[in-house]
Amino acid sequence: MTVNGKEYEVLKLLGKGKGGYSYLVSDGSRRAVLKQIHHEPCDYYQFGDKLASELGDYHRLKAVGIRMPELYEVDSGQERILKEYIEGDTVMELVLRDEMRPAYFDQIREMCRVLYANGLNIDYFPTNFVAREGLLYYIDYECNGYMEQWNFENWGITYWHKTPELLAYAKDHGFSPLLFSEFRV
Repeated sequence: MTVNGKEYEVLKLLGKGKGGYSYLVSDGSRRAVLKQIHHEPCDYYQFGDKLASELGDYHRLKAVGIRMPELYEVDSGQERILKEYIEGDTVMELVLRDEMRPAYFDQIREMCRVLYANGLNIDYFPTNFVAREGLLYYIDYECNGYMEQWNFENWGITYWHKTPELLAYAKDHGFSPLLFSEFRV
């Protein structure tokens, strides 16, 4: 794949979200995440210009100090962004293996304090967070105006514990049962 004419080798698909496919890529000297915007329908979320939203959200979150990957480059013509790769386990993986630390809950609550004070919510789903060297990173750029029903305490926290909802999602989306310290759905 290319970004502004520069070639990147695709190492693996990292995941598919509401707005795009994310790939781990390399230019031979460094690894990064290449997000390819897609236009597949999403029945529970409405988009306008996905690329413009992604960039606007990045700048809003950066301005309020949310820990997240740096944006390296934008290829508007191909609707691609290149961003820093944060290596580590997702919160989803940590929850499934019973390896969540109290410090991660402290860090998400601190993020929420900052976000709420600025009238924002992020996508609190656990695949959007990576833990590296004891720090929690929000690896998506999506943010929206604050709505209480979609805040961490009312929606996100449901998926930050081994709840029936989380286990059903993991089973339905192909997470390996080997990740689970206890698999019951």
